[in-house]
Amino acid sequence: MEDNKKRIAILGSTGSIGTQTLDIIRMHKDLFEAEILTAGTNADLLIAQAKEFLPNAVVIADKTKFLYVKEALFDDGIKVFAGSEAIEEVVTFSSVDIVLTALVGFAGLLPTVAAIKAKKPIALANKETMVVAGELITRLAAENNVPILPVDSEHSAIFQCIQGEWQNKIKNILLTASGGAFRGKKKEELKSISVKDALQNPNWTMGAKVTVDSATLMNKGLEVIEAKWLFGVDAKQITAVVHPQSIIHSMVEFEDGSIKAQLSRPDMRLPIMYALSYPSRLLTPQLAMNIFDITSLTFEKPDTQTFPCLTFAYKAIEKGGNMPCIMNAANEAAVNKFLKQEISFLQIPEIIHNAMETFPFVKDCSFDDYIRTDKEVKQMLK
Repeated sequence: MEDNKKRIAILGSTGSIGTQTLDIIRMHKDLFEAEILTAGTNADLLIAQAKEFLPNAVVIADKTKFLYVKEALFDDGIKVFAGSEAIEEVVTFSSVDIVLTALVGFAGLLPTVAAIKAKKPIALANKETMVVAGELITRLAAENNVPILPVDSEHSAIFQCIQGEWQNKIKNILLTASGGAFRGKKKEELKSISVKDALQNPNWTMGAKVTVDSATLMNKGLEVIEAKWLFGVDAKQITAVVHPQSIIHSMVEFEDGSIKAQLSRPDMRLPIMYALSYPSRLLTPQLAMNIFDITSLTFEKPDTQTFPCLTFAYKAIEKGGNMPCIMNAANEAAVNKFLKQEISFLQIPEIIHNAMETFPFVKDCSFDDYIRTDKEVKQMLK
């Protein structure tokens, strides 16, 4: 192995972020190497990825598929592990240089904690980790001197805008949103929305859960909470802005009235690559944007009457404690039910609101409290 290559543990390699990370490795084989690949249930794609990238180890979270994966990779000399506990173990391997956490939902929390304790830099694509336990995660990262490099396009944009501005106070973060699949629609029009309809994001290619979150505006609510912890600002300093073109990925306003914005194509490979290569920028002509192709940049206020999930996030972070965890767990459960066609689109915010109103509130939380809250909320909503 060449010493100049950065060896990456990709948690969730078969998902949208994971597959795009592997695309970056294909583009820059001289700089990056896939050291660890993990998947939830998609054994066939994990096997195909492993045969192409030849990582040190793979993990299939679904233990029933362990033998299938092991036999398929036997001749390749790749270590094979199974179960969620194994994901927490492989991130600590001495051969890992950086951990990209692209697991969906609460599942990303414990592997991220394990990686931070092992002093591994984190490329964070799992916003739920910061939503659920942002205060504890930021404290743990500081104690271990571990950088958390944001992968979400919005947080990457904010991170890029504040480079060289460490001595200047942030007045306001303008967090952009595409508006999702149903921007401009009213509740009456959303009564008969299908799963297929909700999975049609106008600008971004994402996994099913994130795409539905984008349609409900919950994704932006989660990002507000994540931004609070990543950048050390009050939630009142974060304003969600609907920007349908998805060219400006977020903006930062400073005390002198100046606003800095980061513009690029709506392509997740760009923020992934910046997190992996930071502080360098890599020459990647295939991701370049022609400024003359941009005909307009427009901005709108979000419609929180039709899409109340954004307001839930502000209420949750104001309340603190386990309230963001309650909100997140209820959202994961509700979106899962919607994707299985067990509930309607409009029932998603109803379920979240009800959980936030009824589930026991805990002010001062440990990681165990968050784990228990997540489990019990999801059990309640089965």
